[in-house]
Amino acid sequence: MKRSLKNNPFVANPLLRKMEKLNRREDKILIRTWSRASTIILTMIGHTIAIHNGKEHLPIYITDYMVGHKLGEFAPTINFHEHAKNDNKSRRSKMRIDY
Repeated sequence: MKRSLKNNPFVANPLLRKMEKLNRREDKILIRTWSRASTIILTMIGHTIAIHNGKEHLPIYITDYMVGHKLGEFAPTINFHEHAKNDNKSRRSKMRIDY
């Protein structure tokens, strides 16, 4: 659901303060955050933000195409490995014929 245009985009206050401080000093250091709900704004472009995915912090470089999206969209919480090689349940159920 889209946020109302009357409201400003949500950005966590500590994250916003860190961004403003880095932009004043023109520093490019890694910022760790747990705020996946924060919206990417123009002041974040060019910085690397480590977003927590529930287990670890994933470093994400912010580009201009990411503006308006949420930080959590770029740090997946579930990593799909693959289906089991010896899974014959579905194959057996297709071959069964009921009379």
